[in-house]
Amino acid sequence: MSRRRHSDENDGGQAHKRRRTSEPIEIEDRLESLICRVGEKSTSSLESNLEGLAGVLEADLPNYKSKILRILCTVYVHTSSHPLISNKFCKCVLCVCSRHMLSFVDSARLLPEKLTVYTTLVGLLNARNYNFGGEFVEAMIRQLKETLKNNLYSEAVYLVRFLSDLVNCHVIAAPSMVAMFENFVSVTQEEDVPQVRSDWFVYVVLSCLPWVGKELYEKKDVEMDRLLSQIEGYLKRRVKTHVPMLQVWTADKPHPQEEYLDCLWAQIQKLKKDRWQERHILRPYIAFDSVLCEALQHNLPPFTPPGHMPDAQYPMPRVIFRMFDYTDAPEGPVMPGSHSVERFVIEENLHCIIKTHWKERKTCAAQLLSYPGKNKIPLNYHIVEVIFGELFQLPSPPHIDVMYTTLLIELCKLQPGSLPQVLAQATEMLYMRLDTMNTTCIDRLINWFAHHLSNFQFRWSWDDWADCLTVDLEKPKPKFVKEVLEKCMRLSYHQRIVDIVPPTFSALIPADPIFTYKYVDESASSLPGYPMSITVSNAIKNRASNEEILTVLKEVPNPNQEDDDDEGESFNPLKIDVFLQTLLNLAAKSFSHSFSALGKFHEILKTLANSDEGKLHLLKVLYEVWRNHPQMIAVLVDKLIRTQVVDCAAVANWLFSQDMAHEFTRLFIWEILHSTIRKMNKHVQKIQKELEEAKDKLEKQQHKRRDSGDDEDMDKNSEDEEGQLEEQIERLQEKVESAQSEQKNLFLVIFQRFIMLLTEHLVRCETGSVDISTPWYKSCIERLQQIFLMHHATIQQYMGTLENLLFTAELDHHILAVYQQFCALQL
Repeated sequence: MSRRRHSDENDGGQAHKRRRTSEPIEIEDRLESLICRVGEKSTSSLESNLEGLAGVLEADLPNYKSKILRILCTVYVHTSSHPLISNKFCKCVLCVCSRHMLSFVDSARLLPEKLTVYTTLVGLLNARNYNFGGEFVEAMIRQLKETLKNNLYSEAVYLVRFLSDLVNCHVIAAPSMVAMFENFVSVTQEEDVPQVRSDWFVYVVLSCLPWVGKELYEKKDVEMDRLLSQIEGYLKRRVKTHVPMLQVWTADKPHPQEEYLDCLWAQIQKLKKDRWQERHILRPYIAFDSVLCEALQHNLPPFTPPGHMPDAQYPMPRVIFRMFDYTDAPEGPVMPGSHSVERFVIEENLHCIIKTHWKERKTCAAQLLSYPGKNKIPLNYHIVEVIFGELFQLPSPPHIDVMYTTLLIELCKLQPGSLPQVLAQATEMLYMRLDTMNTTCIDRLINWFAHHLSNFQFRWSWDDWADCLTVDLEKPKPKFVKEVLEKCMRLSYHQRIVDIVPPTFSALIPADPIFTYKYVDESASSLPGYPMSITVSNAIKNRASNEEILTVLKEVPNPNQEDDDDEGESFNPLKIDVFLQTLLNLAAKSFSHSFSALGKFHEILKTLANSDEGKLHLLKVLYEVWRNHPQMIAVLVDKLIRTQVVDCAAVANWLFSQDMAHEFTRLFIWEILHSTIRKMNKHVQKIQKELEEAKDKLEKQQHKRRDSGDDEDMDKNSEDEEGQLEEQIERLQEKVESAQSEQKNLFLVIFQRFIMLLTEHLVRCETGSVDISTPWYKSCIERLQQIFLMHHATIQQYMGTLENLLFTAELDHHILAVYQQFCALQL
């Protein structure tokens, strides 16, 4: 008996099973590899590669048709990155299809410049196997319906674009594509639906026309004219109240900041005027025209857009960011005009590359710099403009802010001879336009620039910005430089910043971040709290208990009362001052020392600050001792909220108080406020999640009891558990209501304070016949916009209350306009 046969008998034929199992997997791997690599650089032409791949897939269709279809139509939501870059992709899609599968359509989304390559491949397969082409189109339509049903609107855009390009490949008949577009545009006639719903369907149609407009116009010119006429009518009657809130700059010079649909419409109008001739999209199907034109075409089944659902989350409107034109890139290829469709196609593709690879900065930078057709365009300018466009996008960037910093650093490393110069030019242009720049965008610019400088030894030609020294220090330019240096100090140290900045900038250099202790030595002995500060300091050093320290603090006189017997009826500011100053002085060595001190003595602090006045005074003392160290203030306020020494409303009231008026336009103030709001929102979400989980648990328990039949013991146990769960749900319901009430109160406090400050300013200016548009007013009104934008999802829950109590018709129109802009975002 041979050893091989003996082995086969011993393993029960498992080796044969393994070979049979692995064979289909190897086929799938081979198919995936072939599909992924088509269109990449090779010794053969793209046309020969496509023809060869079509032949291979055609040969596999009889045995692997279902597998190939699955590869073509993998679900979007299971793909986070391209499998050639990250093997994690394979694990994500196991539940949808066989291992290592990638769809043509998904490839077209992840690699946008390859969209026409994959549509051409589908066209060649359809020419060879008509039934397969039909099944593919049906699968695509099913996928589109599912995508829209699940509110995956970004993914749906690519599906429709893929379908539209199949018209060029003679897979889908032009009349049926026009009919689908007509159904999309008919959404604009619906009543009582949000404008953002109609916007999305119009955008989908317009964004497909650079690819398929020429073909549709040649086949169905009358219908297309009617379609575009309907779109034009809709665009003219659209409400655009929201636009000012989303613009990066308030001025339209040198580049207009257009609303995205208006800009795309202008680009399509120019494309139509140019007889639909566009010069940037790769169109490999032209080489196969003689083959594709002989293929039988498929009609799309009638497609009715799904109706509006109250919980639908449509994409928010946006404004197209413009920073460069052809005059800014004097050497090399000319930059396409802002209304040329090439500009739209290039930017769309660059956005897609960032969206695909944003988690891997090195890959993302390499993909951007190897963009096809880079020799025909000033690619570096396009890349920098697109990255800043995303960073400044309102209400929030598509990705975390730090990603854009690391991406730009990586791009500078890969293109050291050219990209840093373009980036420096862009920075200079942004600096020059600070006077009209949105305050939120200035914040992001400050954070980016400081982080960027920290990676390049803080080198910058500061003397070029000396003009900021000759104007009021409250103007945008000097404030920008001051805030940048403040952020640089956080990433370095004070003396380093002093050394790198010219002496002439001394007025803008941040103060040395040292602790300011009122009771520092005997020179402060005349202060009322000085003797007690020494006693408290010794008690803390000797590790006295909380009770012992509170006993010591009882000896501190209350300056608010003459009669000591009534001490309990009001807070004692001197107690708070002595204890907190002394405690923070002993812990001033580092962040961790300060955290530890507040954590250890938070019960004493809660006792001392048990009233609204007490909380405000505690925050006031914290600011006084760390006034030169904004970062320390921010992190300690966060610690006080987490230890429940102060509440969120107290922080808001403190930030808007007269004591902080001189710091009102500083960036750290707004970082603290937004952090406080986020903390409140997370608290509410956490309790809501606990409530939902308890409800789900009760529902499962009830199902389990119903399914148990007549088992009395199980019934009794189930009833006991249900009773406990019902009590838990009741308690959680109360907690949710309490937290939501606190959340609503926080926003009421913030908006009320904004209205008071702005109203006082407007009345003062009107009385004195002074222009209202001061740097302070611009900052304040844009901070109000920022609150609405950054927390729009939460604020929408309380719009009824805000309208009834604060944003009434009697309010000054300057303030009310901000609220109306916010409401228009989701009209």
